[in-house]
Amino acid sequence: MRCLILTFCFALLLLKGIGHVHSQASQPIAPESDPGDGTLRRIRVPILMYHYVSPLPLDADATRIQLTVDPAMFRAHLRYLAESGYETISLYQLDEALLNGTPLPPRSVILTFDDGYIDHYTNVFPALQQYGFTATFFIITERADSGDPVYMNWTQIREMADAGMSLESHTKTHRDLRERDYDFLVYELLGSLQSLSAHTPRPAHMFAYPVGHYDDMTLSVLSQLPVWRALTTQSGALHTTDNRLELPRVRINGDTGVGLLASLLTTS
Repeated sequence: MRCLILTFCFALLLLKGIGHVHSQASQPIAPESDPGDGTLRRIRVPILMYHYVSPLPLDADATRIQLTVDPAMFRAHLRYLAESGYETISLYQLDEALLNGTPLPPRSVILTFDDGYIDHYTNVFPALQQYGFTATFFIITERADSGDPVYMNWTQIREMADAGMSLESHTKTHRDLRERDYDFLVYELLGSLQSLSAHTPRPAHMFAYPVGHYDDMTLSVLSQLPVWRALTTQSGALHTTDNRLELPRVRINGDTGVGLLASLLTTS
């Protein structure tokens, strides 16, 4: 019975996504079944990976220190990007460029923020709006469901989506996806996609692996879902048409100053 329910939910999600057209020009979405024009392409676009953007708490451990960018430094990053002629694009634009050769701005960059922390709403969102930038936020949907104050709630997530941000899947609970059975993976992956589709104005088709962990079973289940591109924590900025589920990113740490950011943008 459980498998029948999951299959039915999956079918509903697919039906909802087919033929859906996004009205905002900043994030064009290809038809659900678009296989592209058959050309294999290699495109270099840095996908920056942020986590916390907030002052460090007094009890911060080594992991929190590494993953936290000070808000003033984050604004310095944005100022550098703007003054250097970078333009933010969405993962949907990158996907369309890889599939069909749609031109991208010469200095394209994608900003991503993992986990959906409240500081993404209080610190990141207004800074992006100040510079006219967009970004992708990977949401742990159960945190929003439970109203955990450390994370964004659905009202805040919807506001950001309405403003042109991409709100995408980071699973339901952020648990390790390795060595899991089919039902567990469907619950974590499809469940998060369904929640985002229910609470935001357009279906979610992008995914980021929690802590970068996945295995062959994870990839197999993802390939059956309406996930167009999945992001890893592997380092790099080169993307290919046929590498849908293992896109690399450029990690931004707490000690990433403007000079190091400039280097990462050109050498990753």
